[in-house]
Amino acid sequence: MPELPFSRRAVLRGLGAAGLVAGLAGCGVPAAYVPEDRREGPDRSGRDQSVAFSNWPLYIDTDEEDESRRPTLAAFTERTGIAVRYTEEINDNDEFFGKISPALMNHQETGHDLVVVSDWMAARFVHLGWAQKMDRSAQSNVSAHLDPQLASPAFDEGRLHTVPWQSGITGIAYNRKALGREIKSVNDLWHPDLAGKVTLFSGLDESFALLMQGDGVDVTRWTESDFHRMCDRVESMVKKKHVRRFTGNDYTSDLSKGDVLACQAYSGDAIQLQADNPDIEFVVPEEGAELWAESLLVPNLARHKANAEALIDFYYDPEVAAELAASVNYVCPVPAAREVLAAAEDRETAELAENPLIFPDEDMRRRLVVARDISSVERRTLARRWNAIVGL
Repeated sequence: MPELPFSRRAVLRGLGAAGLVAGLAGCGVPAAYVPEDRREGPDRSGRDQSVAFSNWPLYIDTDEEDESRRPTLAAFTERTGIAVRYTEEINDNDEFFGKISPALMNHQETGHDLVVVSDWMAARFVHLGWAQKMDRSAQSNVSAHLDPQLASPAFDEGRLHTVPWQSGITGIAYNRKALGREIKSVNDLWHPDLAGKVTLFSGLDESFALLMQGDGVDVTRWTESDFHRMCDRVESMVKKKHVRRFTGNDYTSDLSKGDVLACQAYSGDAIQLQADNPDIEFVVPEEGAELWAESLLVPNLARHKANAEALIDFYYDPEVAAELAASVNYVCPVPAAREVLAAAEDRETAELAENPLIFPDEDMRRRLVVARDISSVERRTLARRWNAIVGL
């Protein structure tokens, strides 16, 4: 399995280009908002059998002998006749948003039929009216197999405009052998024996939910007072030098080298860390953890909307979803893929069906929640507070 040079969830956040657009939002409808009936353009899917799909690097299956070949995309083309122009051009949510937002603000084509962005960024697209409503009547696999726990986030009730590509958990990774004890709670991070040996995520959207859960907050309905109470705790730990530093995906290196003993971590990374060091454990704290997704969406005026919807539905076929899950090792948004992997003749592949970081069991699911997203009105104040603590 290749080592990820970065995580799709772990990039530094300023207000950036996204903040400039978010700043257009007042108490009512955003200035850049596009009504539902103005989002579709002429669909060329019937006469042009192609689709432009933009994703993050290392986020799809590849052929072991030819890394430029992506077997599931090849299978889609063989099945449907639709050619996929696949690009790995998304390296940062805000950077990509800044790239395509001028066209969307001016009601122009972006050249993209299908993109994958983190759920908090997908919320921004939905709130601005920049994502088209999908035709679920043409997506029988999505309707039948989408994980119910991901089926109706607060930012897109009923998943009308987005569909999870892959999902994951923000929890805690730690070296149990080096620490000499278990970590069961977020509050275990603040124990004196971890002074200077803890890292937290620098990104506001990546960090806040798990840390508030440690304070007993229901993150599906958190308030600004909950947020500031959490920040007070973190700020005090920073002043005591209990928190070693705030990280992007380089936390994996810190943990592997032993520079830190415990850290905020993503479930997909944990699988790779455990393959190299069995002493590293990933825990969903007893207070709960955040279940997140990165979402597929069709931008406004996409030229091949029907083809994009067909590609989305293809990946919700349990056989295809299983192939993708076996390659990327994130939480699979298609629970039915578990049975497909369990029936695999290859023992290592079959064992993936029993991995709760790919297919969470019922005990783990009871502790997983999808956090309420940060609204555009809240973001400026909350980002300013968080970034002052992190040092951004």
